[in-house]
Amino acid sequence: MLGEVLGVERRRRWSDDEKLEILSEVGIGGATVTQVAQRHELTRSQIYGWRRDLKKKGLWSPDCGAVFLPVDLAAIPEPSSAPVSAPSRPVLIELRLSNGRCLRFDSSMDGDALTRLIRAVEAA
Repeated sequence: MLGEVLGVERRRRWSDDEKLEILSEVGIGGATVTQVAQRHELTRSQIYGWRRDLKKKGLWSPDCGAVFLPVDLAAIPEPSSAPVSAPSRPVLIELRLSNGRCLRFDSSMDGDALTRLIRAVEAA
């Protein structure tokens, strides 16, 4: 049985900088790993493999691209005793722990309960 060769398959080489640039696209504008992989004609497993390899090299961390801003608590005014006309809506907060785990919780969560949750997750 004879086959026909339609084209030469090429093996692409990506530099670490190119890999980091592609990895950083995940999450931007809600982009998923699948969407980023399709955009660059990659497989999802390549993306995950790059993450793993770059983590080993110390070039990638889960919070790459995270921005932390200083907060001056003294500049925040004390709430007035006047009733608020509309209740404030809770906000979703994401907290990355030192062990690499991520907690997502509602801003209305009780502080004591949150402390217990953080301690339980860190101990697990």
